[in-house]
Amino acid sequence: MSSPSTVVEASGLFKRYGKVTALSGLDLKIHSGEVYGLLGPNGAGKTTTLRILSALEDPTSGFVRVLGYDPANQKIEVKRRTGYVAEAAVLYESLTPREYFEFVASTRGLPQSAMGRVAQLVSVFEIGDSLDVPTGALSIGTRQKVSVIAAVMHEPPLLLLDEPFNGLDAKSSRILRELIVLHVNRGGAVVFSTHVLQVAQDLCTRIGIIDGGRIVAEGTMEELRRTSGGVGKTLEDVFLKITNEEGFVEDALAKLRGDS
Repeated sequence: MSSPSTVVEASGLFKRYGKVTALSGLDLKIHSGEVYGLLGPNGAGKTTTLRILSALEDPTSGFVRVLGYDPANQKIEVKRRTGYVAEAAVLYESLTPREYFEFVASTRGLPQSAMGRVAQLVSVFEIGDSLDVPTGALSIGTRQKVSVIAAVMHEPPLLLLDEPFNGLDAKSSRILRELIVLHVNRGGAVVFSTHVLQVAQDLCTRIGIIDGGRIVAEGTMEELRRTSGGVGKTLEDVFLKITNEEGFVEDALAKLRGDS
């Protein structure tokens, strides 16, 4: 049996915005068949990492390859082979979902048969009644579904999902989870960020905790438990321990209870 291939590799990755350092020497390696959860506090560098991997931003310095391509200098190749969902759906608000899917298909050079995949996803996510409504008039949840469909319609080997469950109801969240599982079972890989730690605990084959612009802990759920000395603890417990937020939460709860 062949070993899984590396789909993401980053070493010493830095990203600076003026005087602000968003990434400070991030190292990352992800293989095919993995659901990799990128977790961290607000401002830790999750979105910046995903945007660099999806060729939407260039790193300040460091090494990065996505499916063997340099996203800073081979943007088209990377975008053709990845699917990206932003934290807040970014759509052309004057276009209807039908028009937007056709636009995405044309920019990626997809065959007409790809629209069959779109029709299947439209049915699964139940947005058929919204296909001819301008996206600017759609609910947050429906816009998120449109964004997800656009990201996976070309069946890319790598999905990069930034808070993909935002705005989705329980039924649609379950469908998206199953879509992720099917994707990796077919040999693809998924990197996603989320603040819903139970979803990450249930879904991820490996988790990277990012803090201060670098990975501070990484592994399976059991490996992270051992790292934090918390056998049997939830991911929330482990996360708070590793990011040094456990004490803050305890103090905050004590204040809420009125403890002296």
